Amino acid sequence: MGDETMDRGDLRGDCGNCFGLCCVALPFARSADFALDKDAGKPCPNLAEDHRCGIHTRLRQKGFNGCTVYDCFGAGQKVSQLTFGGQDWRTAPRDHARRMMEVFPVVRHLHELLWYLTEALALPAARPIRPELRRALERTGELTRGTPEELAALDVPAHREDVNALLLRTSELARAGGPGRRKEHRGADLVGARLKGADLRGANLRGALLIAADLTGADLRGADLIGADLRDTDLSDADLSGALFLTQPQLTAARGNAGTRLPGSVSRPAHWTAGD
Repeated sequence: MGDETMDRGDLRGDCGNCFGLCCVALPFARSADFALDKDAGKPCPNLAEDHRCGIHTRLRQKGFNGCTVYDCFGAGQKVSQLTFGGQDWRTAPRDHARRMMEVFPVVRHLHELLWYLTEALALPAARPIRPELRRALERTGELTRGTPEELAALDVPAHREDVNALLLRTSELARAGGPGRRKEHRGADLVGARLKGADLRGANLRGALLIAADLTGADLRGADLIGADLRDTDLSDADLSGALFLTQPQLTAARGNAGTRLPGSVSRPAHWTAGD
């Protein structure tokens, strides 16, 4: 299947076909999300020899909440099996292993863009710019298939800026036909905001800080949530069924319940319960 009709299943992490790259390549600091400090390129002490997490079922209890909300958008298996041809970093030469850790974050950024572009192409309102979106999707997919050297040299911020311009135009087109006055909250500090039952249809919430905000019962249909920080946001009984650019990591970082309405592109997090 070509990238112009990319299956979202290819944009979700498949740990069984990855060499635990996120557990090695990425750094983290002791905080509410991580129980210890870890440098980039250093294996997490919880990583087993088979590349599986030794405390996967107890991550939250052990203080690794940050791991539970992470998703590589399918970059891990691509770098492991395609870019490096299935060669394990544990047994590879040191330079090979180091380059693998450099390349993984690059491909992860590209795969996140593929997720957004795939969603943009599916929106009826994006018809006027669909050819541009398709070209951007094809180009981004082509970049993910580059050699390790090409990926390491890639100017990710420049490519992301080009794609983001298209995503912003998509958002404007999709939200233009929405009802009422569309609220502008791009990059807003809404930490702890009381927005229970708020009408946020078609709102621009790109990059907004919604940490621990109360959005119970809020209507977020058509709202642009790209880059919004939803850590500990209460989405109980909220309607996100038509929200734009919502990702699984954002949703997993939030709180919700059986009454939370979601787009078909994401799944209800396992830690959400009917009583949450």
